[in-house]
Amino acid sequence: MAVREIVLMGDPVLREEAVEVTDFDRALKTLVRDLYQSMYHAEGVGLAAPQIGISKRVVVIDLRKDDEPDVRLALINPRVVWHSDEKDKSAEGCLSIPGLEEVVQRPSDVHVEGMDPDGQPVRVEAQDLFARALQHEIDHLDGILFVDRVSGLKRRMLMKKWKKLRAEAES
Repeated sequence: MAVREIVLMGDPVLREEAVEVTDFDRALKTLVRDLYQSMYHAEGVGLAAPQIGISKRVVVIDLRKDDEPDVRLALINPRVVWHSDEKDKSAEGCLSIPGLEEVVQRPSDVHVEGMDPDGQPVRVEAQDLFARALQHEIDHLDGILFVDRVSGLKRRMLMKKWKKLRAEAES
């Protein structure tokens, strides 16, 4: 197990469509363990493989420390197969964009299908924070960041703040 460096917005891997996983082998299980370790180290609730520089359709989520159902989950090749018409607005942040947070509107309920690390089919029905976390991480697999889900004005404001934060971090 290893804590991997989380890549930041601007890294091209975050804008690529991640590659489907076809080999459910030891390397995949190591990747899943590394994703969990990296997520815990960064104190996040979800992490996608592109966020550690690996263009594979793998996500991990652990909401056990929040007021959510007991959820700890690794999904391979996940996809949203249904979403509610009801929307939820809530603040989101991202480990790949530290220091930024903004309200994002997403469907409040989703059904997601994928596989577990052993290649067994998984279907998840999620609401509230769990649904939001799944959608956020699956977006990463499609090269979408939460800043892409806000208005143009808010995005410009966020990008200005991001540039300032990066300049401060580099000085």
